[in-house]
Amino acid sequence: REQVKKAGTSMQQVFDALQVNLGSAYVNDFTLYGKVFKVIAQADRDFRATPGDIEKLPIRSSNGEMIPLGAVATVRETLGPQTVTRFNLYPSVKILGRGAPGYSSGQAIEIMEDMSAKELPPSMGFNWSELSYQEKAAGNSSGVFIFAVIMVYLVLAAQYESWSLPISVVLAVPTALLGAVFGVTVMGMDNNVYTQIGIVLLIGLSTKSAILIVEFAKAERDAGKSILDAAVNATKLRFRAVLMTAFSFILGVIPLLISSGAGAESRKVIGAVVFYGMLLATVVSLAAVPMLYYVVQTLSERISGKTDSVKGAGDAPTREEG
Repeated sequence: REQVKKAGTSMQQVFDALQVNLGSAYVNDFTLYGKVFKVIAQADRDFRATPGDIEKLPIRSSNGEMIPLGAVATVRETLGPQTVTRFNLYPSVKILGRGAPGYSSGQAIEIMEDMSAKELPPSMGFNWSELSYQEKAAGNSSGVFIFAVIMVYLVLAAQYESWSLPISVVLAVPTALLGAVFGVTVMGMDNNVYTQIGIVLLIGLSTKSAILIVEFAKAERDAGKSILDAAVNATKLRFRAVLMTAFSFILGVIPLLISSGAGAESRKVIGAVVFYGMLLATVVSLAAVPMLYYVVQTLSERISGKTDSVKGAGDAPTREEG
């Protein structure tokens, strides 16, 4: 810059010479033969082929004389990045990665944050972008599952007009979640957004089988049967219906489990969660739900002061005919 001032020219002249000769400059448009042509000014290829050609570019001094750019500047080669990436106005390096098999994206994010806090110097920091940023902004997704279970409980409480009876239905959810975890582990998948979608779906499906049993157990209990007899009879009455509805759905998700092609990975994850979760929930619910109903109903009636009475066949009222 000092040499430019001593030569009696300005930095604007230097920048304009570099821009026009090495880059390009739009001049104007003209019409010829019914077409519009653009006029672009630029040095010919032979005059901008090597770095040494920069020093030969002419610039105009304040008195109107043309001087070479080499009179006020020198060209030297230095090493540097081809592109400079910036994030929030800071020079940055973009790192792309994924979790190792068996580790979720949340675990990978925690490991990277721990390594960055320990290894990076005080003058450097880190930040997440794109999908990782969205995942961090969304926070812990366990609240979604808790909300789904609460909604199922409240709907059942309104349907049965009881606060205790839906507990036996909701307690069937952990068995389905256990099957989902087993299926995801066996298939070598991780906990991602598709797994969570499948779990929310599984919460509703697993309670459906329990509802079939509890509903008939409640009807049997209202008819005067003991709690144990009501649970056993409901299981016998709804055994075929539970198996038919459950296995029809389980067999229906097999295409998701063995899918291929574009987007197959997301379908496989949802299929694995629902398939294994429903399979285990169906098998376990046939024994667990009646037992849970017996325990919950017994405790509920003890708290409310009711007694478990059994109305036998000999105690049933009869009508005499003349």
